[in-house]
Parts: sequence; structure tokens; C-alpha cells
Amino acid sequence: MKKIYQALSCMLILLLFISGCSTNEQTETADNNQDTSKEKVELTVSAAASLQDALSDIKTEFEKENPTIKLNYNFGASGALQQQISQGAPVDIFFSAAEDKFQNLVDEGLIEESNGIDLVGNDLVLVIPKDSTKGIESFEDLPKATKIALGTPESVPAGQYGKDTLENLDLWSTLEEKVVYAKDVRQVLTYVETTNVDAGIVYKTDALTSEKVQIIATAEDDSHDPIIYPVGIIKNSSHIGEAELFYKYLQSDKAIKVLEEYGFKDLK
Repeated sequence: MKKIYQALSCMLILLLFISGCSTNEQTETADNNQDTSKEKVELTVSAAASLQDALSDIKTEFEKENPTIKLNYNFGASGALQQQISQGAPVDIFFSAAEDKFQNLVDEGLIEESNGIDLVGNDLVLVIPKDSTKGIESFEDLPKATKIALGTPESVPAGQYGKDTLENLDLWSTLEEKVVYAKDVRQVLTYVETTNVDAGIVYKTDALTSEKVQIIATAEDDSHDPIIYPVGIIKNSSHIGEAELFYKYLQSDKAIKVLEEYGFKDLK
């Protein structure tokens, strides 16, 4: 009889143990389901290609502080990004490398002026391959080049700034036939890095990311329009609250410090 009681006691303990495990599993499952139910809100940020490195760092910190938000970047030429947004692309925030592209969206009613700000600035520089032997040491030496990389002026702000600079120096008519156009500043940089061209005009921030090129000249501020990067919230964003959160984060000292580390100028 005693053995029967012992056996029954063991079975009861085992059942209680199994029940406890089941309850814990259910609790964990419920907790996991609760976490899953809080699906991450995905924000689409269309940004100028020259912002790629800085924004990648900012993304890491922002998502760490805001675990329910995931940032999806769409990098490219500001003009091309602006056209995508104008045509209805689902974008939450636009970070442009040119005021005119940004203003186009304001004029179209896609960005409210109160939800936009001129955040940072940049410099325009002339770069050549690290081991160049062409003897190019300034913009005035560019006639020595066989090929020069430049962003397509119509869609790449840096390309327009570059063209304006060359026109200001009375060099454009001489150099136009030597120009190799690129879809954005990163492609210009790649052309120079791979020595497919003898020189290229890019933003200082892009040039600083490469160990394969050297900066030989900086364009005078009055040789082109001011290089200003405005950022704003797209009016028909599906996640206005989260977009406002990231928009404000970009203006924080922490985010500005990252941008400055990559060579951008604080304009706030």
C-alpha cells in the first residue's frame, strides 16, 4: 500500500511539473505573441546618396532607442527620389541634397513647410585617383584630364553644382566633351577610385570616405548655389507619428554629431 501511495505521489508531482512547464510555455508563447503583435513599424526614408554612411550609423542608434521602428533607406540622386515621391512612391521622409528638389515637393503639397528644415550643409571638391600622374592640382588643371566624372546635372545636385562651378571658371565649354555622367555622387567616386576617369567632382563628405582618392581642390562657395540638405516629412505618410519621431531625432545633438563626423556642416 505504501508503495502505491509513493507511486501516486510521484505521478502527481510529475503531472504538476508538466503542468508548470506547460504554463510557462504558454506564458512565453503569449509574451512572444505579444511582442509579435507589436509588429515593427517600417519607415521608408528616401535620402541623397551622399548621406549613406552617416545615416547608416544613425539608423543603428535610432533603432536601438526605438526597437518598434525599423528604418528602410532608399538612397539615390535627389532629383530621381523627388520624382519617385511626386509619382506616389510610399515614402515617409525625404532627405534631399538640394533645396530646389525639396521645394518642388513643398510646392506640390507633399511636404508642409512646418515639417521641413534645412539640416546640414556640404562642400564641393575635386578628387583624383590616389596614384594619379596627370599633374592635375586644381580645377584650372582639368584640361589635362582625358575623362572627368560628374553627376547628371538634371537629377544629381552635385552634378549641377559642379557644372555651375566649371561655368563660373569659364571651363565648361572646354571640358563638356570630356565629361562622363554618373547617376549619383557615389558612382562618380567609384569612377575615380577605379581610375576609369582622371578626376571627378563630388561632395567633401563622399571624398572623405575613400582611401583611393585625394582631394585637390574645394570649390569656392560663390561658384555655385549653397549646398543645403533639407529634410522633411511626407504629408501622406502612413506612419506620421513614427516619422515625426525620426524627423526630430535627426535634429538631435546626437544625430548632428554623427553627421558632422562625416564632414557635414550643422545648419540648425
